[in-house]
Amino acid sequence: MVSEDLLKQVAFIKEIDKLKYIQRRTKLMHSNRHENDAEHSWHLAVMTLVLAAHADRPIDVLKVLKMVLIHDLVEIDAGDTFIYDNLKNHTNTEEERLAAERIFGLLPKEQAEDFIAVWEEFEAGITDDAKFAKTMDRFEPLLQNASNEGGTWAEFNVDYQRVYDKKKAIKEGSTSIWEYAEGLLNDSVEKGILKKADPANETS
Repeated sequence: MVSEDLLKQVAFIKEIDKLKYIQRRTKLMHSNRHENDAEHSWHLAVMTLVLAAHADRPIDVLKVLKMVLIHDLVEIDAGDTFIYDNLKNHTNTEEERLAAERIFGLLPKEQAEDFIAVWEEFEAGITDDAKFAKTMDRFEPLLQNASNEGGTWAEFNVDYQRVYDKKKAIKEGSTSIWEYAEGLLNDSVEKGILKKADPANETS
């Protein structure tokens, strides 16, 4: 006889297949094809395995893997919010909270509570594990945009300072990765694929 827990877990596994249909604004490296959320999560997981030694403080790699693999599952319901969206908060939205409760709630109670706690920890970004997970989450799109002649930076006219302000969270998890990322941002400015705001067009 199939256990109730297994039935719930299979239902969850089927549900999260929908993540493969959630399109992100960023595109694959050296490509015109948009990345989907499942590809993004997979890439962050491999990056975590490869780059874990660059964390400034000791991290639980398995915990970080859980974070990067499940953090975007809420977007099945809430959709992907562009990080440079001026009208909508990128994180901690009510839609995402409701999505977390519904999607993780498909699992057996104890497992659902664990996944929600991991998701909440990532969103809060306070622990060393969460900081490193967010380092991965901020670093991957930077690599993509730099490889695509500015990518979403150019497409949506996002200037250097806005990118810098969003990406500096990388430093919270790894100073060495941030040094590399900051150098890549500066190189992108020099190449003209990331623009600095014109002071003459700014208002006080």
